[in-house]
Amino acid sequence: MKNITIKQFLPGIAWFFLVSVLLFLPGNDLPDTGPWFNFPQFDKLVHIGLFGVLTFLFNFPIFKSNLKKQEKLHWLIRIALAACVWGITSEFIQKFFVPNRSFDLLDWTADSIGIFIIFLAFLLKISKA
Repeated sequence: MKNITIKQFLPGIAWFFLVSVLLFLPGNDLPDTGPWFNFPQFDKLVHIGLFGVLTFLFNFPIFKSNLKKQEKLHWLIRIALAACVWGITSEFIQKFFVPNRSFDLLDWTADSIGIFIIFLAFLLKISKA
């Protein structure tokens, strides 16, 4: 990749590790959301946000690069697919290795929605450029 350095991906890498820590907290260690966020499926909004930000932080250096449109598109697709794979993988890790956590296909669906929203936003920006 032409003018893209690993330094530009550091925010995305840091976010990846932060999200991983949050996803792999044992169920007993999860904070109580209290009355402010006490509505059905709030955790799905959290998943959309976590994976949307993750996708944004990895897409941004690609978008700002001097790569051709087609190359940018290929990288955006790769990033989106990698994020989706990480989302489903994290669900399996929760199921088999994290105490008091379970596999939830709707969590992965929410992850994928966040990824898809950001992918579409960057896709539209690239197509207009």
